[in-house]
Amino acid sequence: MVSKGKMIEFLQSEFPKAPFAIEDFTDNSVVVRHQVTEQDLRPGGTVSGPTMMALADTALYVALLRQIGLVSLAVTTNLNFNFLRKPVADSDLLAECKLLKLGKSLAVGEVCICSVGDEVPVAHATGTYSIPPKR
Repeated sequence: MVSKGKMIEFLQSEFPKAPFAIEDFTDNSVVVRHQVTEQDLRPGGTVSGPTMMALADTALYVALLRQIGLVSLAVTTNLNFNFLRKPVADSDLLAECKLLKLGKSLAVGEVCICSVGDEVPVAHATGTYSIPPKR
């Protein structure tokens, strides 16, 4: 299992401009934060869908790599997304991801996204990642 510190180092090295931060590793989940900026907003004063989808995908990636090691070629094969309600535009987003299945070649996880300070979800996603074969 990869430590929080090693994961932070890996993400900073591989994705130095990514607007995500690892908030927490619990026994069975990870929490990733996206600091919402003006660039993430769409007309109507809400966070854009692509911003929330990128956060969900990142949380899945972090949860998977935590379990299998720092394998940069693990890739998304499916992402199903449900927008539940309008997020708070001036609040960061938190995505909590739990892996539901970790196999040899595929992993499935679910992500719940909330605005900071509000536990009611704004979005829910499930995703599948392809795990590259070990060499």
